[in-house]
Amino acid sequence: HVQLVESGGGLVQPGGSLRLSCAASGSIFSTNTMAWYRQGPGKQRELVAGITRSSTTNYADSVKGRFTISRDGAKNTVSLQMNSLKPEDTAVYYCNAPGINGPLWAWGQGTQVTVSS
Repeated sequence: HVQLVESGGGLVQPGGSLRLSCAASGSIFSTNTMAWYRQGPGKQRELVAGITRSSTTNYADSVKGRFTISRDGAKNTVSLQMNSLKPEDTAVYYCNAPGINGPLWAWGQGTQVTVSS
């Protein structure tokens, strides 16, 4: 049973930055592609950024150039550095491992990011 714990969210003004972190039970990050997702108010959950075992990254067009995903095998964490935040980035952010039939594990509680002046 894998438990995912996201942290680092908060309230930030437009143009500001936040760094999200995802921790998991067990050494799962080293053997899986990991991703950050988000679900905004009234919207479906969407994939924001992914990172493979070899640290190849990919991003949704809406966050390219602003967000950076990284992984730390020693700490067993996956992070999302978010810069130049916009109000439309407001959402609950989750991490998980993308699979062929959907995310591999149960969702964690997520971390709320609110971008507002």
